[in-house]
Parts: sequence; structure tokens; C-alpha cells
Amino acid sequence: MTAAEIGLGLQSDKRAGDYARLARRAEVHGFDVVSVFGDLMYQPPVFPLLEMAAATRRVRLGAACLNPYSLAPYEIAGQVAALDLASDGRAYLGLARGTWLGAVGIPQPRPLTALAEAAEVVYRLLGGDDGGFEGEMFRLEPGTRLRYPVRRPRPPLLLGAWGPKGAALAGRIADEIKVGGSANPAMVPVIRERVRAGAVPAGRDPGDVGIVLGAVTVVDRDGAAARARARTEVAMYLAVVADLDPTADVPADLLARVKALVASGEDRAAGALIPDDVLDLFAFSGTPGQVAAQARALLDAGVRRVEFGTPHGLTDDEGVDLLGTAVLPMLRE
Repeated sequence: MTAAEIGLGLQSDKRAGDYARLARRAEVHGFDVVSVFGDLMYQPPVFPLLEMAAATRRVRLGAACLNPYSLAPYEIAGQVAALDLASDGRAYLGLARGTWLGAVGIPQPRPLTALAEAAEVVYRLLGGDDGGFEGEMFRLEPGTRLRYPVRRPRPPLLLGAWGPKGAALAGRIADEIKVGGSANPAMVPVIRERVRAGAVPAGRDPGDVGIVLGAVTVVDRDGAAARARARTEVAMYLAVVADLDPTADVPADLLARVKALVASGEDRAAGALIPDDVLDLFAFSGTPGQVAAQARALLDAGVRRVEFGTPHGLTDDEGVDLLGTAVLPMLRE
């Protein structure tokens, strides 16, 4: 059985040089994976990932996640190939349907087909298969192949998904499934059964698909300040993720009030409405001991990787250092 990992997830909103510094710190502290989010209107993840590849030697790297609507599969193949070359074989391929693409006029029809075919195209290109592919949404003309060196034909595939159909697809084709925006141990058995529904008919062992849970993280010696910051961060996505979690009983009137305040730009007021029990379902926050206890509950529930997401602390550097020096040692005991 694969040993559990601890990862760090970064938003791509920083200056050149910041990514290398944070990735070096993460590697020195002993983190296993560093991911970069592919969120709408932030920097393309390939820029920070290539910078981090040059600054590290051990940690796995990848985008969590790219989508096949705003980025064609052949471009995804190129970015993953570049990262794998730059990191000497430490890249993973992260795919998800994407969120909020309607804001830039991009429709998202048939997401399961799009994800499955995108993965097929990417791996055919990376593997040097020039026999062509005729899918329902994507195609490759026979003879089409990459015209540059490839480090590995099949970097591991992570699919970002919450729902039964997306998790079943992960069970059929993926190495990992990431449930983004969740710190809820009760989601782990739910996802495991959803993965099983796809893995077993495909002749795969469901246990071969690692479950990754990650969410906003704010750690500080001042636990109250950390949780206040986390509330503000969670308010911005609570209305989306609460509806995706069948184990969470978040009152509809609370979601409506939070959503209305966020829509009017009052994020801090929205966060102030979030009670402790709800906050702990969708974020890691508080003192190092509190954050470690949340992560330990996920590891005990059977996740393969816990991913501590942006902003990490009251500042980036303080958060990464505190996670590395205080939280990580508690999880390695």
C-alpha cells in the first residue's frame, strides 16, 4: 500500500521568485507534493510549476487542475511534458472540468466525455502513438505526434471531482482523485464507494486510486486570528462545496446569507457567519495542533494525501514554515 503523503497547494497569484522560494522551503520541510491551482483568471500554473521544478529536486509537482475546455488536450500534453522534463520525471497530470468558465463565455458540455477523451489524447501523444484517435469531442489525425522529447509516457493522472459520476470515472482511469475544498473525514468513505463503482467494472482495484482531500489552510500560533482568516476565505466558496457534500448539514438560510454577502463584496462579514463546525468541514485552520488534528483525522479515514491549500498562514512564508516545522512533525509521528 502506498504511504500517505502531505502536500502543499499554491494559488498562482505571486511574483516571479516567490514560487521557487516557497517550493524550496516545502521540500526542506519534508512535504511530498507541491500543487498549483488552475483557477480562472489567475496565472497559468505552468509558469510557477516550471519555476518550482528548477528550485527543487524531490517533491512531485502538478497543476490541480487543468481543464480540456479552455486548454486543448494537445496543449495539456505539452505543458505536462515540459514540466516532466524540467523536473526530471516528477510531474503529475491534473484534470478537472473547471469552474466558473461561463464568466469567459466557455461552455462545458459532456464533462465526463471531455475528461476521459482528454486523458486519452494526452497519453497517446506522450506515448508516441500516432495511429490517430476519433473521439466524440476530440480527435487526432493519423500521423499526429509530438515533435519534442518526452520524459515519461504516462505521468500519474489526478482527476478533480466530487460527484458520483466523476469519481466513477476516476475509478476507471485515474491514479488519484482530488476532492477540493473539503477537510471532512466523512467524505472519504463516500468517495471510496463512488470510486469503487467505476473501478470494479473496469477490472481495477479501488485501492489503487488514491483519495486526496485539500482545502484552504490558515495556521498560526494565534489560533483565533487564523480561524478568522479562514472563515473569510471559505465564505467565497462555501455555497458551492456545501451542496456537493452529502454528509454536511449546512442550513440553507446560512448559505443564502453567506452567498448574498459575498456577492456584495462583504467577504469578512460573510465569513463571520460561519460557525466552527461548518468551518472545520471545509478548511484547515487554527493553531498547529488544531490543523494537525484535522489532517490526522483524514489520514485515519484513509486518504492517500492531505493537501494544505492557500493561503497557509497569515502570510505565505509564515504559514509554510509553521506547517513544515510544527504541523508536519506531528503527522510523521
